[in-house]
Amino acid sequence: MITWIGLGVAILGLLIVMWMLLTRRLREKYAIIWILVAIVMILLGAFPAILTSLTHALGVELPANLIFALAIGLLLVVALHLSWELSQLEEETRRSAEEIAILRADVDALGRRLAVQEHEGEGSGFRGDDEADG
Repeated sequence: MITWIGLGVAILGLLIVMWMLLTRRLREKYAIIWILVAIVMILLGAFPAILTSLTHALGVELPANLIFALAIGLLLVVALHLSWELSQLEEETRRSAEEIAILRADVDALGRRLAVQEHEGEGSGFRGDDEADG
């Protein structure tokens, strides 16, 4: 009974990942790992002897211990990858903020130059195009 439940959960997980991928709620680079996890879960659910053989080959006492160790390892890898992604995004955000500050300073300087030119133009009798028509 528990094998069928595990198999059903794995298939449901695969379907959810595929749906999220198709609706663009999950990017491909993240979907790959979850699809692989779901496939491994389906294989282990369909063929429990694989897990038993791996348990004995690796010298682990119980199959559940192997599953928990693999799950912890997977979660650590995912956490490390997400930390790396976060670091990249923080660097990109910092760089973008610096570029925005430089551009804002350039716009302010151009605005001041334009205001000075307009002020100088008023004193010399220069009229803009909109005033010349009226």
